[in-house]
Amino acid sequence: MPGRRWYSWLVPAVCALSLLGCNPFSDAESLTDEYLERLARVLDTAPVPRAELPAASIPPRRRERILALPELDLGMLDFLSLYGCELQYVVGERNSVMGKVMQPINQLRYEIRFIRAAEACLPEVDDEELTEALESAIESKRDSLPLAVWNATWGTEEVERQFTLSKGYYPVAEAGNPASDLVRDLQQLNRQVEAILAQKLEISLKNLGQVHQRWQADVLAGQTINSARLLISTLNAGTELLGSRLEGRPLCLNGQPNNESEIVQNFFFSIYIEKIQPYMSDVSRARDSLIAGFAELARQQQAVMPESFTPWYQRHLAADTPDSLWQELDQAMMRHTRHWQDLLGQCGLRPGA
Repeated sequence: MPGRRWYSWLVPAVCALSLLGCNPFSDAESLTDEYLERLARVLDTAPVPRAELPAASIPPRRRERILALPELDLGMLDFLSLYGCELQYVVGERNSVMGKVMQPINQLRYEIRFIRAAEACLPEVDDEELTEALESAIESKRDSLPLAVWNATWGTEEVERQFTLSKGYYPVAEAGNPASDLVRDLQQLNRQVEAILAQKLEISLKNLGQVHQRWQADVLAGQTINSARLLISTLNAGTELLGSRLEGRPLCLNGQPNNESEIVQNFFFSIYIEKIQPYMSDVSRARDSLIAGFAELARQQQAVMPESFTPWYQRHLAADTPDSLWQELDQAMMRHTRHWQDLLGQCGLRPGA
């Protein structure tokens, strides 16, 4: 009967979904919870609750990140029309209704177009006063170009979305590298920023819109930060569990393996090595590529970085500052690894020995 065929198809599907939903290693939070619960049991120690996650925040508000660009007195533009210069049309677009509400990305494009058009106009001008005014405008625009670059990168709404902390954790066991497109974007963007800051203005900016769209559509940077915090808290709790066992009854007497040490060693390989370490590696890889790409984007613009942005940069992006989240993660991983080595070393089972 048709109804029976439908029912026979539905039951296995529901069962499969139920099994999938019960997999404790399918997402970051349940993965780390399961690790701590099982670790306490296998070590026969009292459970250690995971501490509150280390501090993190979203970037400063946009009004604190946007830098003001100097206004130019462009009274000489009427005279430029006598020379047929494109600059008058570039500025005319800027002064239009749409031009007055330019997004940062279009503002940067305008600044570069202005400089190019003004420099192209200079050889056509034979009025000394007008030439001086034009040269002064070019110099001013070149000097303020780093401000426009900052606004088109760290002053955007899209970058806020990329660093939101409200969208959970970095995915577990994803095929390939989920951040590969973002990383590729950042590599190209950092080259473009470097070129513009070096006053090499022939570079194309056509890809910037797509970069911003991907920042808006994705949240992997914020998820990576969240996962770093989760791992720090988890590993510190796990280190406390291992430390309690190290300070108490030895796992082995006279360095001789026993049934209990075999259980602990099996747990070490089947859960820590096969489940926890791959996730630690994924998060570290995202740090080394995605977060490092954003760190470079900020680092090479430190000359104009707003004061309110610096502490956020030092905490969430930089890898070598005292307050760095990533140093905190590295230290938590090293401590946890050493404690595992010391515990298994009691039985002559020290990893890597």
